[in-house]
Amino acid sequence: AGFIKSPLSQKRLTQDSVELYCEAIGNPIPEIQWWFEGNDPNETYAQLWDGARQDRVKINATYNLHSTSTISIANLTGDDSGMYECRASNDPDRNHLSKSPKVKWIRSQANVFVIERPEITTHVSESSGKLILSCNMTAPHLTITGHKWIHREKIVEQDENPGAFTSYTIDGKKEEHSGVYECVFEANPQIKGQVNISVAPQVTAYKKSEHGNEGDMGVLTCKNPSFPAVTSWSWHKSGHGVSTLLENASGRYIIKSSGNKTELRILKLDIEQDTGDYFCNGTNSYGSGDATVNLRVRSRLAALWPFLGIVAEVLVLVTIIFIYEKRRKPDEVPD
Repeated sequence: AGFIKSPLSQKRLTQDSVELYCEAIGNPIPEIQWWFEGNDPNETYAQLWDGARQDRVKINATYNLHSTSTISIANLTGDDSGMYECRASNDPDRNHLSKSPKVKWIRSQANVFVIERPEITTHVSESSGKLILSCNMTAPHLTITGHKWIHREKIVEQDENPGAFTSYTIDGKKEEHSGVYECVFEANPQIKGQVNISVAPQVTAYKKSEHGNEGDMGVLTCKNPSFPAVTSWSWHKSGHGVSTLLENASGRYIIKSSGNKTELRILKLDIEQDTGDYFCNGTNSYGSGDATVNLRVRSRLAALWPFLGIVAEVLVLVTIIFIYEKRRKPDEVPD
């Protein structure tokens, strides 16, 4: 057996995860095992298996043409620091309880250093129509070579300053720029903080006015583009100065809501009963917001009116021509 790829040493923060990869080749296909030796001088190598360390260890292996194995450890602690060893062997007696294998296990090692996660304090302030987001690392243990600010998986600002403090300025109001912003301290490993701009729901309708045919199903939709997500949605209909709460239990209304979107479906639209204004209301821990959708229900024959109008015009014209031809004097007979 021989290694094609060996695991690489890595640095990680507590609560992070780490993944080590090992690949071996041989004939027959070798078996791969993972072993660990901690930093304690009295600690000896112990074999790792899938589900070890309170199910924080996951091992995936495939044996097709050659052997590949990946070990991943989630929610790292200081006790996970140490030497990880990938062992491979294709000796038939490799796992025999009494016989020693003729060919020894080949080994490849990698160190994992788990560093205590520094504490990052975050702050959001509003001044002169601007939002100022800041992150301050209170206990920097690593060499910082720069900073990044990330929003919706896009880098919105970056620098190469070495300090343990970074800030990002946004022009506009909170309601226009709510969401999750990440401040990243470039170091080995990277250190990330999170700044949340949270507001009450800024509910909007997909369409302010919807049309539907009598007897068909009407669909009204509202969304909330702001952060955090809506925890509860409700629909109301106004009519004759009274607002009525719409519920699924009524039979004609189907309400489907998920996070930042809600949908009201009305079965078998009725011109008299369903025409009017509908209000969608979203609520989260910071308040509530609503939007209005106007629904117009058309008769099933509405699509025929243009055609019937054209037919009527043709009939009128034909009638006029017919009458004119009847009343016109006959031409004089020439001598």
